[in-house]
Amino acid sequence: MDFDLSDDQRDAAAGARAFFTGSVSTAAARAALEGTGAPAPGRKALADIGFLGITVPESAGGAGGSVLDLAVVAEQAGAVLAAPSLVTAARAAVLLESAPDLAAQLADGSTALAVLDGPVTGSAPSIDAADATLFLGLDGGTLVAGEGEVVPGRPLDATRGLASVRLTSRRVLAEDAGELWARARAVGAVALAAEDLGAADRAVQLGVAYAKEREAFGRLIGSYQAVKHMLVDAWVGVEQLRSLVWWAAWAADASPAELPLAAAAAKAYAAEAFERAAETLVQVHGGIGFTWEHDAHLYWRRAKVDRLLLGDAGEHHDAVARLALAGALG
Repeated sequence: MDFDLSDDQRDAAAGARAFFTGSVSTAAARAALEGTGAPAPGRKALADIGFLGITVPESAGGAGGSVLDLAVVAEQAGAVLAAPSLVTAARAAVLLESAPDLAAQLADGSTALAVLDGPVTGSAPSIDAADATLFLGLDGGTLVAGEGEVVPGRPLDATRGLASVRLTSRRVLAEDAGELWARARAVGAVALAAEDLGAADRAVQLGVAYAKEREAFGRLIGSYQAVKHMLVDAWVGVEQLRSLVWWAAWAADASPAELPLAAAAAKAYAAEAFERAAETLVQVHGGIGFTWEHDAHLYWRRAKVDRLLLGDAGEHHDAVARLALAGALG
């Protein structure tokens, strides 16, 4: 099976890379963390360029694209720590398949949506909930949408917009929505793994670039085996994650039966590969890498937060083991 990208997807990746590098810098993530600014590029910019509606049907104003199309863009968003997260768009597009009016509002950015994790009477910290105005949640087995009381926490990574929410209104979108919710969570996990792929890749690139210019004891630090091995190990992790992400995105589009296994594998490994890359970035930079002034800590913060979002690595490793033992690989 060939999971390589098509020419159109490579072009989309290049276009997304140009957009994100031209409109987002790590300065925005730093300003958001310090409370002096908002994460970039923001919901309106993402809606205007069509990224929020990639997987929304054309009939609802979206592009009608695939999860792989979305993952290609999410990788580029992750590289610059962009916000809001395309994880929200990915999950919401699945959940709103029977609510085209809300799907249209997702695509055009006119409504700030978030998907709640945990009870709707008091959710767990949920991505992009801090500035959202409409929330999707699972109440028992019923999919509901509504407004809510938002309680932001003190962020380790302000770009994720984490907040706990209690719904104060309730519109029923679908009964017996457990399977739909699980699929949306799996698709969200794929998008999150894709964002982490982009961030991990960028962290390795920054580490390699520094190792090529920093000298110690009269030699470039990249010439020392200890530094080489750290960077190579991180790079190998990124490339292994890339294969898992493309497999999981392909499964979401073409092989729904494989999606639970593929999404769990990608999410579990993303947590580990990104954390390794971020920690390597800090270590390669030495003393400056540990300071507030350097951007390395912004990637480290994102890695630590993402490790726990949509289930931690342990939960997803357990899912992979259960599904494999049940014959999912057969």
